Amino acid sequence: MPELSAKKIRKNTYWAKLEKCLTTYKSMLIITVDFVGSKQMQNVRASIRGRGEILMGKNTIIRKVLREHGEKNKNLLNLLPHIRGNMGFVFTNEDLNKIRKEVTAFKLPAGAKAGVIAPIDVTIPAGPTKLDPAQTSFFQTLNISTKITKGCIEITSAVHLCFAGTKVSTSAVALLSKMDMKPFEYGIECPTVYENGSIYDASILDLDQDDLISMFCGAASSLAALSFAIDEVNRATIVHSFGRTFNMLAAIGIEADYIFEECKIVKEMLDNPGAFSGGGAAAGGDAAPAAAAAEEEEDEEEAAPAMDMFGGDEEEEGGDY
Repeated sequence: MPELSAKKIRKNTYWAKLEKCLTTYKSMLIITVDFVGSKQMQNVRASIRGRGEILMGKNTIIRKVLREHGEKNKNLLNLLPHIRGNMGFVFTNEDLNKIRKEVTAFKLPAGAKAGVIAPIDVTIPAGPTKLDPAQTSFFQTLNISTKITKGCIEITSAVHLCFAGTKVSTSAVALLSKMDMKPFEYGIECPTVYENGSIYDASILDLDQDDLISMFCGAASSLAALSFAIDEVNRATIVHSFGRTFNMLAAIGIEADYIFEECKIVKEMLDNPGAFSGGGAAAGGDAAPAAAAAEEEEDEEEAAPAMDMFGGDEEEEGGDY
């Protein structure tokens, strides 16, 4: 039997390791490691050691293993569209959100590279630089206004050098390199999560219980409004229908002076609204005597007689008219 080559041995070892992870762990984070150094990967591995396992590899081998295991677990076939680019897996049975935060926490500053998509906007502020006046022609080529201050080049106005989502130009790389600036930070990114056969965006892990309740209530309200518009009765509309019916019965009861037990509280609120306003009774207790006193003062004060616009006295007779 011929001996296996070192490449074939590595391939078989990786194949067996990936198969073991797929059967051992129920959840995984699909990560991308663009511009991530080996030191960062070592720090991440040490951080989650004993709670998770990072596995990188060739996409072709990963696809073959997933297709083979997809015969037993069809949910794994949903991972195939995500196997592209410089990616890998973080397998774990622990809390996914906690593991994700630890994995993405290791970021290092990095210089700009030509042709790379800028993750953020980069602006060079106005002010002095450490460059000598011999570099003035370089700034003139880039149409950046400068002046010489104390033997150094000073940029007179801020320069918006890179825009987020656009490619970094060679001139921007040259300028950032001359100014020794590292505007970007790179680390492991986690865009997608696989959990118990379900694949979803990793941002969902940031949602807490209050966010989920708010989203559910908003969806239920939209469903109820749409159902009322098309005259469709369902569970979302029943609650509102009961509320509308009670309001109608209460209005009829009050109008007909027939107060049933459930309508008493409504009647009391209409007859004495101040008793049900928060803090209104306490404030009203002090305000009522003051208002009454003000009314009494207004009654005691007599209005001054209006001046005769035509020069005559109102009590005299024989005026102009």
